[in-house]
Amino acid sequence: MPADSNLIIAGEAVKESLFQSLPERSKHEEFIRRAVDLLVERVVFGRSQRSAKVVEWAAPEEIKTVIDLKPRKGPISHDELLAVMADVARYSVNTGHPYFVNQLFSTVDPYGLIGQWLTDALNPSVYTYEVAPVFTLMEEEVLREMRNIVGWPEGDGDGIFCPGGSIANGYAISCARHHFYPEVKSKGVYAVPKLVLFTSELAHYSTKKMTAFMGIGSDNCILVKADKFGKMDVEDLEAKIVEAKDTGATPFMVTATSGTTVFGAFDPLVPISMLCKKYNLWLHVDAAWGGGALMSKKHRHLLNGIDLADSVTWNPHKLLAAPQQCSTFLVKHKNVLKDGHSCNAKYLFQKDKFYDTSYDTGDKHIQCGRRADVLKFWFMWKAKGSVGFEQHIDKLFENAKYFLEHIRQRSGFELVLEKPECTNIMFWYVPNCLRGCENDPNYRERLHKVAPKIKEKMIKEGSMMVTYQPQGNLVNFFRIVFQNSALDQKDMIYFANEFERLGSDIVV
Repeated sequence: MPADSNLIIAGEAVKESLFQSLPERSKHEEFIRRAVDLLVERVVFGRSQRSAKVVEWAAPEEIKTVIDLKPRKGPISHDELLAVMADVARYSVNTGHPYFVNQLFSTVDPYGLIGQWLTDALNPSVYTYEVAPVFTLMEEEVLREMRNIVGWPEGDGDGIFCPGGSIANGYAISCARHHFYPEVKSKGVYAVPKLVLFTSELAHYSTKKMTAFMGIGSDNCILVKADKFGKMDVEDLEAKIVEAKDTGATPFMVTATSGTTVFGAFDPLVPISMLCKKYNLWLHVDAAWGGGALMSKKHRHLLNGIDLADSVTWNPHKLLAAPQQCSTFLVKHKNVLKDGHSCNAKYLFQKDKFYDTSYDTGDKHIQCGRRADVLKFWFMWKAKGSVGFEQHIDKLFENAKYFLEHIRQRSGFELVLEKPECTNIMFWYVPNCLRGCENDPNYRERLHKVAPKIKEKMIKEGSMMVTYQPQGNLVNFFRIVFQNSALDQKDMIYFANEFERLGSDIVV
């Protein structure tokens, strides 16, 4: 059949050669340029304007009607594909919008974006030097500098890029277990005693989840009390270590947190490390959120003692604003990743290659195929320098402080924490109908209903996106997260005004 002949598929005439996975100027150049132009004009710049909506809310059934989400037997035209792109962008949450302050990530950094586009255009998989020569070297340099910033002499140790902080925290458990019980690699959990680990009751849920995933059991992830500021209670930690040992369990690690998800609290790492040394426990620090503060001379004191850790999770896609996803696991012990995870597959990690195979670093990962998440972060670092990252961090903390002081002076706002440590600011907005009712028996029940009502209004209007949650015995409160250094004091006032506009007349 001639190459340019038509096939009839699902009633449509289709060029036979369009199925081929190779860009050709005659077939694809116009489409690619139009697609990139759409991304640049309507997504990157158009959706980053403060006048744009953070989200164009649509119910699930409406989106299913507007966008044909089902795979089809036959292809659609380039014009139809571009229309689909526009609809996908239209109904997706605009996480690059200045007023998306809902999660521990946001913004579309221009240099990170270009680094991500370059990554996708090159389409590498980082497991051997042979197929990813630049990226294997780039990873080692970036990870070494991050370890140096943590405070380990000359950046010694090892590290990897992970698909998210949850997996990085799982690597910590795996490395700690292998460090103390290397036989677990071949013999499994049957070869080790009943292991237990400890983390704060306010720590990220991934530690408990990964404890279950790795066969240790979620009941053996023992939660330690947090104080009123959200920090791990060191006395309770020691009491629980002693109690576990008395019941015949074997403690082997503690996961501390530098920047908890909700409160943004920093656990006291120095006294925790002293307990770990006393009881011979691995200390892991989950600094996925707060790790970025290490780039600032003014704020790195929040993580004092992190250099005493055996391992660290640090997500540049959070406080440093790298594009999703960009997560790292750093470990002080040089060989534990390789010894604990490598399988030496001979079809990939041959030892008789013509180059130095120590650069074939992929076997220390549990993944095989793996994106080059390093490139976007490296590209940002090149563009801004460490000085630029420091200025970024300092601006975030300045904004958070300004917003805190601003709402402290305004009626209707009640702070959860008077002096939060990170850029998480937590508060209740008290509508007019509840002011003066603080002593009523149903006050807390009514206040609990306020945040969901305000959230519904802000989402349906698309004016901003701020998350809320309960915490312990605290009813629903808002948590605004500052991670975008392009915000200024006018934006801080906008947020406060918007809460007042949306919430003052709510009735609960």
